Formats: sequence, structure tokens, C-alpha cells
Amino acid sequence: MQPKPRMVSCPQCGKTVAWDPANPYRPFCSERCKMIDLGAWASESYRVPVTENKEEPESDEPGHAA
Repeated sequence: MQPKPRMVSCPQCGKTVAWDPANPYRPFCSERCKMIDLGAWASESYRVPVTENKEEPESDEPGHAA
């Protein structure tokens, strides 16, 4: 008997879906939700927050100290 797969929520629509190797779209419930999420990343709707360090001097190049 195989163990029962873990159930997770689709990050896009919230639908409950099995975390199972048989689901090619995991953690999403469908190809549609997977593509919506990919489109949001591609259009830069999702962003990683950046906190500025006030102690470091400013530079002309991003990521490089002066």
C-alpha cells in the first residue's frame, strides 16, 4: 500500500492538490495556474524586497561599493 500523498494548496488559486510525482504541475493544480504564475514573474509583478544599508557609501554601479 502506497502512503497517502501530502495535500497542499495551489499557490495561484488555493485549490487543494496532491504533492505527488504524478502531478507534473506541482505545486500548482494545473498548467493554467503554472503559466499565470510564470507570467507574473516575467512581467515583474513579483519582486524581491530590497533593504538599503545606510552605513555603506553609495556607488554608481548596483551591487558595488564605492
